[in-house]
Amino acid sequence: MDNTILVVEDDPELQEILALNLQNAGYRVLRAATIRQAEALVNTTLPQMVLLDWMLPDTPGLSFARRLRSEARTAAVPIIMLTGRDCESDKITGLEAGVDDYLIKPFSPRELLARIKAVMRRCSPQHADMVVEIAGLRLDPASRRIVGAGQDIELGALEFRMLRFFMTHPGRVYSRAQLLDEIWGNNVYVEERTVDVHIRRLRQALEPTGHKGLLETVRGVGYCFRRDLPVEARLSPVLRATPAPMDYVAAAA
Repeated sequence: MDNTILVVEDDPELQEILALNLQNAGYRVLRAATIRQAEALVNTTLPQMVLLDWMLPDTPGLSFARRLRSEARTAAVPIIMLTGRDCESDKITGLEAGVDDYLIKPFSPRELLARIKAVMRRCSPQHADMVVEIAGLRLDPASRRIVGAGQDIELGALEFRMLRFFMTHPGRVYSRAQLLDEIWGNNVYVEERTVDVHIRRLRQALEPTGHKGLLETVRGVGYCFRRDLPVEARLSPVLRATPAPMDYVAAAA
């Protein structure tokens, strides 16, 4: 869900205050008081952002942040660390662990919401209609133009939305159900296999420019858009078709 925020905070009063302010701002809130609860929630629903307390009863929040960053499905989820630690070394430790922002307690609801919006703008370029480019594939939402290897790529409306979503969420694995929610919307009822049809069309459109390999099938899970092309796909079609030196020797013989 695009507006879902996971709040991981063991103080019941602060957790309630955070949840109420986020809900009033239009966000859907998931709550956890421990890392175990947070992991269970993330396994079922991928949040748009995580608000993470540093000190938790079972596992330090910093360890959970590192875990989120190490897994492909959650690597790009923005994280704001909530903590009473205000030492420079602590901030550096948090940022080096992959945290996107660091908010010192106590803080006001207005500051929290401002930080959330700033991080989301930074981590989700599709919200600002920014041009996105990955491995030489360039998508311009404003002009609805896609260019790869110097060639224009024509896509239908759904394939365009799908590519835009994937390119602004690279490195994460999405199930068919999640893609239906993100691209078709919650109130549209279509079969999950419909996703496969549009994935196939998207791959066909990306094949002539050599970008088909960016869209990866994760068996038993769903689909992932790579941050870089596989090594074998980085060669141009011309280079891939050129015989190796040994072929020339054999032909000459």
